[in-house]
Formats: sequence, structure tokens, C-alpha cells
Amino acid sequence: MRALAFALSTALVAQVPAPAPAPAPVRLKPIQVSPAASVSQTLGITTVKIDYYRPAVKGRSIWGDLVPFGQVWRAGANDASIITFSDAVKINGKDLAAGSYGFFVLPTKDTWTLILNKKAKQWGAYDYKTEEDVLRLEVKPQAAPHQEYLQYDLQIASPEKLRAELRWEKLAASFDIEIDVKGIYWKHLEETLAKAQPTEWVPWFQAANYCFQQGIQLDKAMGWIDTSMKAQATYRNQELKARLLHKAGKTSEALPFLDKAVELATAAKTPKEYLDGLEKTRKEWLAPAK
Repeated sequence: MRALAFALSTALVAQVPAPAPAPAPVRLKPIQVSPAASVSQTLGITTVKIDYYRPAVKGRSIWGDLVPFGQVWRAGANDASIITFSDAVKINGKDLAAGSYGFFVLPTKDTWTLILNKKAKQWGAYDYKTEEDVLRLEVKPQAAPHQEYLQYDLQIASPEKLRAELRWEKLAASFDIEIDVKGIYWKHLEETLAKAQPTEWVPWFQAANYCFQQGIQLDKAMGWIDTSMKAQATYRNQELKARLLHKAGKTSEALPFLDKAVELATAAKTPKEYLDGLEKTRKEWLAPAK
């Protein structure tokens, strides 16, 4: 009887529903007096991003006052500003590994020290430690038109260089970010092909097309386009094979591949402009040399 009573009581307890979870606390979204902002720019496949907060001048004296000379400043408001590099770069000629870094400024009247610190996420500069600095740059700030809210820009200075600029009040300071666009992409290309299957036509085509467009490693491109065509014959890889052969001075060998590209493109119902382009190319290749 005791065993039966225990079993019944256990069954009844098991049927009692568990208490409902407490509702999530209700909260308003905070309004930042210095609004959050970010700016990013990609060169090649490398992205540089700056996350920061934008304090306003509000009629105040900034340099040497609100931002004291001789003290490390968070280069913004609230959290320290953060700069993220998806790949290794050079900052004013100095090597820097990929990653996220806290960005600080140590201003004086005539020069600023720009600081990249390995501790990316930190509140202000209260926990800043000099021994965690990864890179320091000396720059001379320049006079600039009035900028009410702090602003960062990433300007394209050349195909392999960005210029990062900080502007606030009537001063601006900048530094260069050099990116090995071709070297980084080639590493990406080789790593991607190392994972690609010979039954996939796209990556081999992409690699060959990159070489063709850049005018580099054309022997490798020829092998890669052959792998692409072996996986699947498409008008795109047939056309590229033709263009590679033509570039190598083998126009008679190139023409059958161009004709195959026309055949496959017609079957795929590609736009008339594309087919017209192939026909124009064929006529140019067949035209007698002047």
C-alpha cells in the first residue's frame, strides 16, 4: 500500500505544470548624445572598418581643453574607437596584422600620436595600457573646415591604398593604409582552388578569368580553364578558352571554341547583345592584318 501511495503521489506531482518563465524585463532603447557611426571600405577583397561615436563641438573649446594635450584620448566618445582590418596591411609603411584594434590619439599642440592598441573593446581610455600598444604613428594635424560632429573617412587614394582621416572642430589628421591587393587575392585564389573539386566548373573558370583579366600566369589559366570545361562545357568557359588561345597567338585553334560558345549561348537564350559581341569578336579575328 505504501508503494502504491508513493507511486500515485509521484504521478500527481509529475502532472503539475512547471511555473511559467518570468517575462523579460521591459527596457527603453537608450539615446546616445554622441551617436554611433561606422565607415568601411573594401579594396580587392580586403575590408577596413571604423566603428566610433560622434561627439559634437557644441561651441566648446576642443583641442587642449575638452581633449587635453598630453593625455590619451579615445578618439571619439563612449567606447574607444575601433578599427578592423580583414587582412594584414601596412600603416604608413609599418606592418600590421589582420584584426580589430582600439584606436586612440595622444594630442599635443603641434603633433599627434595615433595609437593602435590590441585591446579593441574598452570604455574610453580608462583601462588603456601603453604596453598593449601594437603601433604608434606621429602625424601633424592640419587645419580644416569646421566639422561639428566628429567624423572618420576612408578615402581611396589608389588601387592599393586607403587614406583614413579623422576630422573634428577645425582640425584633421590622416594616415595611409596600404593593401597588397594582388597578393592577398592570389592567396585567396590558391586556397579556394585547393578546396575545389574537379567536377565544379565555376572556381576553375573564375581563377582562369582572373589571370586573363590581369594578364598574369596565363599558362596556369590555360590549365584551369581546361579543368573547368572538363567539369561542364558552358559558353563562358568556351569563350574564355578561345580568348586565352587568341592571346597566345593561336587564333586558328581559338575559333572552334568561340563557335562552341556561340552555340551554347544561343541554346541558353543569352541576351542578343552578348551574341552580337561574340560575332563581332569572330569577325575581328578573321579580318586580315593591316
